[in-house]
Amino acid sequence: MFRKYGILGIILILLVQLNFFFNIEPFARWYFPLIWFGYIFLIDAITYKLKNHSLLMNKPKQLLLMLILSSLVWWMFEYVNYVLGNWQYVNIDVFTSKTEVLLFSWLSFATVIPAVFETVDLLRTIHLFDNVTLKRKHNITKRFLYSMIGIGIVASMFIMLFPKQLFPFIWVSFYFILDPLNYLHKQPSIIQHLKDRKLAIPLTLFIAGIGCGVLWEFWNFWALPKWMYVLPAWTGPKLFEMPLWGYLGYGPFAWELYAMYYFVRNLFSKKKTEFFT
Repeated sequence: MFRKYGILGIILILLVQLNFFFNIEPFARWYFPLIWFGYIFLIDAITYKLKNHSLLMNKPKQLLLMLILSSLVWWMFEYVNYVLGNWQYVNIDVFTSKTEVLLFSWLSFATVIPAVFETVDLLRTIHLFDNVTLKRKHNITKRFLYSMIGIGIVASMFIMLFPKQLFPFIWVSFYFILDPLNYLHKQPSIIQHLKDRKLAIPLTLFIAGIGCGVLWEFWNFWALPKWMYVLPAWTGPKLFEMPLWGYLGYGPFAWELYAMYYFVRNLFSKKKTEFFT
């Protein structure tokens, strides 16, 4: 059964897409949460239709955690960007007050993790990459894990010292810190999947990250309030506002979100289970 909220998702996406040309307010300035909640509703409804199980229908508490965590995580990235200065927002004056800007920001940031995870859940219904495995088993030592954590910490420090040259590493530095910690606490982790020689979830996350990245940049390109990049040391051909090479960063970014989610879940829950199957 195709859930009714999926139809709502289709309507939201179509209306916002059309409104890029008509710029009817307040919908034009509120495009981001409208179109991305529409995307989440639509993908969840398709997933439920295909396997009779979805995040919204079966795991609403986890979805709520994702929404809250997503906002907090992106506010953290906004603080980092305040130091790095790698993107900026334009046409913010279309909002009527600072309160409206804050509400828009919180709701927009809340969609990031759910959008990526919903996409992964949908791709898993077709068992993408199920037969892709590592040829041999690798030993995961504590020295390797602590080395990863050390690399993540050092990278985070150097990013602040050389922001124009090293800013892309912000999308992997937290992964290097948190994924080993998740592994040590027996939480789901990319490292555990690699140890098991199973690449389905790491690769699906990577593809989902790039897929969402293309949509983020595509819809942002047509929007009224939007972000633009300030990348003097990293130029090249662009697709929308993003240089082509930049889309590769969305794959590791999905791993980073995955590591962040399970790290935070471990703080509040004793669950050890993997969300994706």
